[in-house]
Amino acid sequence: MAKRSKISPKKTRQSRLVRKRGKKVGAPPGTLLHVGDAHTDSTSLSLATYNQEQYQLSKPGQASELQRDSFKGQVIWLNIEGVHDATVVQSVGELFGLHPLVMEDILNTDQRPKMEVHEHYLYIVLKVLNFDANESQARVEQISLILGKDFVLSFQESKDDIFQGVRTRLESGRRIRALGPDYLCYALIDTIVDNYFMLLEQFGDQVELLEEELLSNPSPETLQRIHHYKREMLLLRKAVWPLREVLTSMIRDDSTLIQQETQLYLRDVYDHTIHIMDTVDTIRDLLAGMLDLYISSTSNRMNEIMKVLTIFASIFMPLTFIAGIYGMNFQYMPELAIRWAYPAVMIIMALIGVGLALYFRWKKWL
Repeated sequence: MAKRSKISPKKTRQSRLVRKRGKKVGAPPGTLLHVGDAHTDSTSLSLATYNQEQYQLSKPGQASELQRDSFKGQVIWLNIEGVHDATVVQSVGELFGLHPLVMEDILNTDQRPKMEVHEHYLYIVLKVLNFDANESQARVEQISLILGKDFVLSFQESKDDIFQGVRTRLESGRRIRALGPDYLCYALIDTIVDNYFMLLEQFGDQVELLEEELLSNPSPETLQRIHHYKREMLLLRKAVWPLREVLTSMIRDDSTLIQQETQLYLRDVYDHTIHIMDTVDTIRDLLAGMLDLYISSTSNRMNEIMKVLTIFASIFMPLTFIAGIYGMNFQYMPELAIRWAYPAVMIIMALIGVGLALYFRWKKWL
């Protein structure tokens, strides 16, 4: 069984939904300013070049060291980890002929998943979500992909090596190296989509534990966790929903950069995206039902408490009435002179109390 994650009630996560753009206000289009948080201290480049016969991986210090003419007849995959450094993005953009607006969007990490068709390349924006077990939340990272005739550029915010599996396939398999840069771009997108399945699996385990807690012993913390996971599903839906439009555009686009065979693979990724959306909606509906169940459970518990208190008040009400009568300081009360008056009154009060309790039990109120 999965371990329940703790959620800090004081930590705000509003910045994951809306990024601050104060420094961009009034700046002309194409201004290269980073928007978002820096996920790494330094920027690093990873260059993979390959054809059907060979594969080579290197770590250039900076983009100015690269010479595209030296890689003729090979596919170039340049991965940039850390987009907070505008000079690095500008150098790469100038080397591969990217439009200033594209470079601006790469630096703005609050982009909606999308695809833009340019004359010599395609610009694709995607969101990667990784599960943070300590905070029980999804960490959002924007990844920008540039698909050209003989190159693929990938810009990551952090140094999480999400594409290591693709590098392993390039190194060990000749088939992927024979299919061109469009297939490489598909492989990167497929890796991102597969990561959504892992995230949903971890969230699903947490939601199942939450459901068990809700049925056994709901508490105010349970309500907090329900709202937390509803927010996480909203964030995941925000990342996945536009991805359908991106894949639809790639499948139906007439660009010569995407071969017909690669479009078949993209259709498979599209099916996976639909599956993810269905799962997200299912979890959201489950959480909405759990919220209603929590409210009902809390109301039922309060009703049970009020019922018990009402029964006790009903039992003691006639006893209080009798005690109140004989608590009055009148001089002439006949019962006060009778020897057995006190035990008789106590017996009568006990019989009334027991009789009412038996009556409530017979009515199944107890």
